[in-house]
Amino acid sequence: MDHVIEHIKSRREENLQRLYQLLRIPSVSADPAAKNYVQACAEKVQQQLIEAGLQGVRLLPSAGNPAVYGEIILGDDRPTVLVYGHYDVQPADPLELWESDPFEPVVRDGKIFARGSSDDKGQFFMHIAAISSMIACDTLPCNVKFLIEGEEEVGSVHLADIVEANRELLVADTLLVSDTSMVSNDVPSITTGVRGMTYLEVTVTGPNRDLHSGMYGGAVVNPINALCQMVASLHDDQGRVAVPGFYNEVIPLSNSERAGYADVPFDTAAYCAELGVEALGGEPDYAPLERVGGRPTLDVNGIWGGYMGEGAKTVIASQAHAKISMRLVPNQSSNEITTLFKDHFESLAIAGTTIDVTYLHGGEPGLMPLDSLAYQAASKAYEKTFAKVPLPLRSGGSIPLVSMFKDKLGLETIMMGFGLDSDAIHSPNESYGVFNFHRGTETIAWFHHYFSIAVK
Repeated sequence: MDHVIEHIKSRREENLQRLYQLLRIPSVSADPAAKNYVQACAEKVQQQLIEAGLQGVRLLPSAGNPAVYGEIILGDDRPTVLVYGHYDVQPADPLELWESDPFEPVVRDGKIFARGSSDDKGQFFMHIAAISSMIACDTLPCNVKFLIEGEEEVGSVHLADIVEANRELLVADTLLVSDTSMVSNDVPSITTGVRGMTYLEVTVTGPNRDLHSGMYGGAVVNPINALCQMVASLHDDQGRVAVPGFYNEVIPLSNSERAGYADVPFDTAAYCAELGVEALGGEPDYAPLERVGGRPTLDVNGIWGGYMGEGAKTVIASQAHAKISMRLVPNQSSNEITTLFKDHFESLAIAGTTIDVTYLHGGEPGLMPLDSLAYQAASKAYEKTFAKVPLPLRSGGSIPLVSMFKDKLGLETIMMGFGLDSDAIHSPNESYGVFNFHRGTETIAWFHHYFSIAVK
């Protein structure tokens, strides 16, 4: 393996330039006007897989954006790793907050600044770079398949259809994803769980039109007041979600998981200072990182109604609205939680109003076994390149594809992310460390080496 790592190091500048080619394409899946750019990015990924030495490279069509597929099959007697990534990116808005062009990558302070540099072009391209060097050195020990989709940033709306239509093509022994982060460059970690989610919009309707608040105030129920009262009741004074049955299926954090969180360097004061707050909230029986990664939550993501323009307009609004998301932990079902919430919220209706709860989207939580051969191989790979055993930690984010790939293909996922929380993904000035890009590429190569040994 030493000569593979040396080959990867010899290609560092070349690999960065190839990554920059991807970053210059504004493949914003949420913007219909960027449709041609999204297609162009898919074709560029296709070209790069071919140049890396992959075979059978092609676009897998869908009702939306295509996925890119490529493979190198060395034999039925070898394990197969399916690599997932996504080539679409978030919009760059607000553009005025970027210090440089979001689609012209620049390196400052050891970081690559560009939209998609960390999420996810920089991270999935590490896999292309690693496999390319292993092929060039004739040392690839396993079969590898790539599936790089173009709709992750809009909910992977057609990914399940792509997987269903290509079930035989995507048969593998494990799914490998780099679309997460680690604690720090000095404290490597592997994401072992992701939260699920259900996202809803609620509407409270009162009178059949906006009313003069002087002529009707005090006699007619104000939908905005009612909504605020209902939302305020969704948590108790301990920060727990007050929806009956919400915690019934929650799998508690194990003692070993809590010990892992305790090992993570965490400065509450610095955390508060970075966020500009004086104190943190949430369940008092859990540390902040445990609340984020291992506990379910309910948050209001937006609330509106009535007059919101300049100056004053004294009205009682006909309607009030809120968007509410719930992050779910292993064993919770998004369908069950949606039903529990809907039933409870409707029961809170105040006389004189009607309630409508609309489901927008969601996904299931996922938890990776720490005793799997793939996890042990990933742990050894991090230890080899970072000289430290990585911490197993759950993530607060949601990656619905984890449960989807398990349901449709029976695959457990290994999430080898090399980003940092400071990468500002989805925000202006997104960046990805040059160190993380190079070290991640080397770690991925070691993963394939150790996984093949473990399976044999």
